[in-house]
Amino acid sequence: MSTLRNWDYYNMTETFTDLYEKASQGHTFSYLYETIISRENILLAFRMIKTNKGSKTPGTDGKTIDDMKELSENDLVNEVRTKLRNYCPKKVRREWIEKDNGKWRPLGIPCILDRVIQQCFKQVLEPIVESQFFKHSYGFRPLQSAHHAMARIQSLINRGQLHYVVDVDIKSFFDNVNHRLLKRQLWNIGIQDRKVLACISKMITSEIDGEGVPEKGSPQGGILSPLLSNVVLNDLDQWVADQWEVFPLTKAYSSDDARRRARKQTNLKQGYL
Repeated sequence: MSTLRNWDYYNMTETFTDLYEKASQGHTFSYLYETIISRENILLAFRMIKTNKGSKTPGTDGKTIDDMKELSENDLVNEVRTKLRNYCPKKVRREWIEKDNGKWRPLGIPCILDRVIQQCFKQVLEPIVESQFFKHSYGFRPLQSAHHAMARIQSLINRGQLHYVVDVDIKSFFDNVNHRLLKRQLWNIGIQDRKVLACISKMITSEIDGEGVPEKGSPQGGILSPLLSNVVLNDLDQWVADQWEVFPLTKAYSSDDARRRARKQTNLKQGYL
């Protein structure tokens, strides 16, 4: 709810709602850059970053959100716009955190100004891609959580009498995102502003301090990476759903239960994502 209040405070609710509705109707977007660098969107991004605990973590330039708090609103807006005129992100700081299984996960920590810029992009891109995502995808999405996923599983057990789970994991997913494929998927999902795509390309190829420029991957620790990961996985989500849950039937049925019973008469393999 605090996010929605912040949208209202900066008069961005109508803008984001309009983007969502147009994307739902199949519109494509060639002129998003001006919305991204609008004063209201930049100030909203700064406010959202301030509430993030990670804003106290320095990047390679040693700066945190406290350094940016000293700027006036006008100076903040001008600094973001100036940086984006010929955008070149600063080096990303590499950090390693231990996983539950004893292995180590690499994080990429962008500098604080680059994080604010990524948040500016995320806010405008999110309504567009959200309109296209599979409804039962729950990771890294607004108003979705692990609790919703658990409720979905419980429903399938109780109503569908399904009791087997196949657990699938993509090894080192964030580290292996194909940049060329990602940009094509962004284009196909409706984000067709070439200037925006060029900036995103620079974000995901930011030099990692001590390691060089990555040829693939979207660094964990970046504000935009979770959204981009869902764009990459969306084709898989939709394909899996097409194999059973939303497979077209020859006639209309009044309920999900009726549709499920009808699909059981086919040779399709029953399964839900």
